[in-house]
Amino acid sequence: MVEALIPKETGVGFRMTKEEPPSTSKDLQELQKKLSLLVESIQNNSKVDFLALPFTWAITTTQMVAFMKSPVGQYLDRHPFMALTVLVFVVMSAVPVGFFLLIVVLTSLAAFVGVILLEGLVISVGGLSLLCVLCGLSFISLAMSGTIIVSYVVVSSLVNYWFPPRPLTQQNSSGDCQLAMKSADLEGLYQE
Repeated sequence: MVEALIPKETGVGFRMTKEEPPSTSKDLQELQKKLSLLVESIQNNSKVDFLALPFTWAITTTQMVAFMKSPVGQYLDRHPFMALTVLVFVVMSAVPVGFFLLIVVLTSLAAFVGVILLEGLVISVGGLSLLCVLCGLSFISLAMSGTIIVSYVVVSSLVNYWFPPRPLTQQNSSGDCQLAMKSADLEGLYQE
């Protein structure tokens, strides 16, 4: 498998050659064994940060074999220049894709914080508006209460001026007059 991925330079370009010396094949198999032992030791070591080695633990050997048996893997096996191009593209596109995902996350957070800030702003402006309206209503109610009290005093004064109440002394004096007349009549009776 690994032998098929290593390109050889010919006069025409990079091509896979079927005629390889037996020592090269054995060397590649040894290299593959050493690399797989190194990957296994890294995977089994708990001190290694696996986030720093995403490709060593993310792709297993069985997944690689399954990929190489797929039509895309077989096509890339037959066209090493295309395989190298795809590999370079994937590696180089990781940075822009990472920046894009970072911008998406930051934009989402900013929108969330912005909604909270906007809601706080709306509540603050609404609260200040309500405070102004209530202050205005209190001044209007004070003015209306003053107007009503002044109107009551003026109207009652005018009513008392236009229709003065009869003094109690006049009513009693006329009542006293009747009593005086009765008493005078009684005196006249006694004199006779």
